[in-house]
This record gives sequence, structure tokens and C-alpha cells, in this order.
Amino acid sequence: MVEAQTWTTRRGSNPRLETTEQVVDIPATPPGGVRNSGFAIGSYLSSNVLTALIIASWYLSNIGVLLLNKYLLSFYGYRYPIFLTMLHMLSCAGYSYVAINWLELVPLQHILSRRQFLKIFALSAIFCFSVVCGNTSLRYLPVSFNQAIGATTPFFTAIFAFMITCKKETGEVYLALLPVVFGIVLASNSEPLFHLFGFLICIGSTAGRALKSVIQGIILTSEAEKLHSMNLLLYMAPMAALILLPFTLYIEGNVAAFTVEKAKGDSFIIFLLIGNATVAYLVNLTNFLVTKHTSALTLQVLGNAKAAVAAVVSVLIFRNPVTVMGMTGFAITIMGVVLYSEAKKRSKVTTH
Repeated sequence: MVEAQTWTTRRGSNPRLETTEQVVDIPATPPGGVRNSGFAIGSYLSSNVLTALIIASWYLSNIGVLLLNKYLLSFYGYRYPIFLTMLHMLSCAGYSYVAINWLELVPLQHILSRRQFLKIFALSAIFCFSVVCGNTSLRYLPVSFNQAIGATTPFFTAIFAFMITCKKETGEVYLALLPVVFGIVLASNSEPLFHLFGFLICIGSTAGRALKSVIQGIILTSEAEKLHSMNLLLYMAPMAALILLPFTLYIEGNVAAFTVEKAKGDSFIIFLLIGNATVAYLVNLTNFLVTKHTSALTLQVLGNAKAAVAAVVSVLIFRNPVTVMGMTGFAITIMGVVLYSEAKKRSKVTTH
């Protein structure tokens, strides 16, 4: 016999069906703290994923531009490093304008005086010299050796800082520079594809990069003249392109004719040049994003590791010969750079 169901009405409530069937319990709403902690974990994970993607993009762009430059200048036969650098500068100018004026990634800053303009122009000239020398060296040297030389930047920075500003570092900092120099000497003596001219202009590129950082710290020190890195690139890039234009016309006069003729037979050259120029800008953009989402120290650590990663990737792709002594020298140089970074941090803590 089926048990009868009855309706029971209570004052101030809706009718309820009373039955002997099992009632399903609905879990209580969790407290606000529990809900917020779950949201915080999700935000933390998404933030970590975003940071990881930015760091991966930084590595891809930095190593990608090196490999593309090497491929164009050494393997594809496009032997115009000055014009290639000018394309990089034009790309950086165009993309920087879009990023600042349209996307508003950072607020637009204006050049306030003729004096500030001349300072930025001087930085642009040093920047040109460094980038052109670096790109030219890739015609003669493998990427792995190019990166080993580039890792000695702290050595030249310390020298220029002492020569120009009379700034003295601690003994520990100078001691840490010894393995930087020793490692590159060892790697140079053991490099199977050593080229003297390529070596010298790569040293020039590294010294130019160090000189730019020192000069930039001197001439753009006042609060009124300080520019965000993205704004500085916005103004430096077109200046650099204008500086390079007469040099590419005089030294590489047939570059336009060669490019057009090459494009008629192989349109892939257009894709290579546009892609190369775009990746050159992404190097600067990801530098900014890594610093924004992590710190300047993280960017420095990534830079130390980048040279080694780029060297390994280039050897795997281009199959250039390496020796045990060469790899040992490179490793000693990287170790010296890490020791230098740690010594600099300790000296700043002691100073403050």
C-alpha cells in the first residue's frame, strides 16, 4: 500500500510536499574567506602562467633575432648588415609609435629641450655603432662564439664607468671580472671558426653596448630628462635610422637593387626581412614586459642564461663545430658574469 502524501501549509511559507522519500541535502554556501582563497589561487596561477609566457617570449625573440640575422647574413647571402640594422630601427620606430600612441602601453613622454634631444641623438649614434658591429660580426663568427664575446659586457661596463665617471667598484667586483676575461681568452684560442675581423668588430659591439649603458646613466639622470625605456626607443630608433641611411647608401649602394631582384625570384626574402625586423622590436618589448611583471634583476639573470641557451640552439641548428676547450671557456665566462652580478648586488647593499 502506497503511503499517502499530504500538503501542510504554514503561515508565512509556501506549501510543502511532505513525503517519506529521502531528502537530498544541499551543501551550505562556503564562507567568504574560502571563496576568496579559491579566487586568489586561480589569480596566482593565471599570473604565473602569464609571467612564464612573457619569459618564454623574451627567450624566443632574443634568440630568434640572432638566428635570423645569422641565417640572412651568412647562409641566405644577404650581406647587408647596415641596411638590415636600419630596417630594425624603422621597425622599432613604427611599432613603438603604435604601442605608445594607440595601445597606450606606457604614457607618452615628450622631448622637452634641445639639450635633451642632443643627448638622445648621441645615444642613438652609440646604439647604431653597437648594433651594426654586432650584426656584421655574425657574417664571420658563429652565434655561439658571438654570444661568448657578448657575455663580457660587464667587463667593459666597469672599465668605462671608471674611465668616464671615476666610479670605483669593490675588490670583489673586480675579482669577479677575471674569469669573464679568462673564459673568453680560452674560448678564442679554441674556436675552430675564429675570424680576426669578426672578433674585433664583435668586441667593438660589446664595448659599444657597455658605453651606451654608462653614457645613458650619466646624461639622462635628472627627473625632467628621464625617459621610460619604451619612449626612449620611440625617439632613438628614427634617429638611428637617419644616421644609418647615408652609410648604407655609400657602403651598400646596391642593396635596393639586390633586394628587388632577389624578391622577384624568391618572395621569401620579403617575409624574412619583415619577420626579422618585427622580432627585433619584440626584443625591446619583451625586455619591458619582463621587467614590468618580474624585476630588473630577473631580466639580468635571464640575460646571463640567454647567452648559453642561444649558443646551444645555434650549434644544434647551424651545426658549427665546437671544442671542449671552447665550451669550457664559455662556461667560465658565464660563471664570471654570474659572480659579477652577485658581487654588484652585495656592494650595493653595503653602500646603502
